[in-house]
Amino acid sequence: MNLSDHINGTGIKLFASDLDGTILTDEKIVSPKTRDALRRFVEAGNHFAICTGRDINSGRKVYESLELDLPGSFIIAYNGGQIFDVDKGETVYRIGIEQELVRKIFEFSEKQGMYVHTYNDEYIISPFGGECLDYYRIVIKTPVKEGADALDYMDVPPCKIISIELHDHEKQERFRIAAEEAFGDRLKLMYSSPYYLELIPKQSGKGEAVARLCEYLNIPLENSIAAGDGDNDISMIRAAGLGIAMLNAPDSVKAAADVITTYDNNHDGLAEFLTI
Repeated sequence: MNLSDHINGTGIKLFASDLDGTILTDEKIVSPKTRDALRRFVEAGNHFAICTGRDINSGRKVYESLELDLPGSFIIAYNGGQIFDVDKGETVYRIGIEQELVRKIFEFSEKQGMYVHTYNDEYIISPFGGECLDYYRIVIKTPVKEGADALDYMDVPPCKIISIELHDHEKQERFRIAAEEAFGDRLKLMYSSPYYLELIPKQSGKGEAVARLCEYLNIPLENSIAAGDGDNDISMIRAAGLGIAMLNAPDSVKAAADVITTYDNNHDGLAEFLTI
């Protein structure tokens, strides 16, 4: 089986992949077989983008730690809020949440008893701190500006806000519904895990970012491939010419996909779709 069995058209292609549960194994590595398939895909003149909900600082560190060193690569961070050209070392697209709206959301979340934090390009910005932040930073090593004046570090409109609830999903769902009612005309809200609720600009999203990157690269959208395993991946799975759901993805993601991998993220589920 190879890529031509799944996607029509010739020419340069873009492959956008989520990280956790998709191109990464549960040990947070890219396996040798998937790495080799990805390298051959890029050496054929195609482009690769990691597409993650992580902040750009964390996304860049993950890319570097994987030692992929693939020419023509991009990092899509904040669920589509920022696109970073690895070769040029520069941001080619960015969209944020107005700073005054960010402050309103923090006030709203505090009244609801929910933990939230946001970001600039160097720091996690967290007025509250505590257990939720500690849990988040087990994986995300981005440094933190914490405390009552933390929001003063918003030097640019943040690309996203994240709400974290580790113990009571029903509480988080009540918060989601209330926040949707209060801010849904300006924000999208989606889960990236059972614990993480993402709040991003209405014009943002992984699907929108894949379309923008295709335009930037002058690649027809039908020549794009997107793979993921979470609800925050659905927009890019639907937008791409070929949308791939991992075998380990929930049913909501599989329902949005064109194809489902035969194997999960721990057994090179994506490798067969990168074969030229």
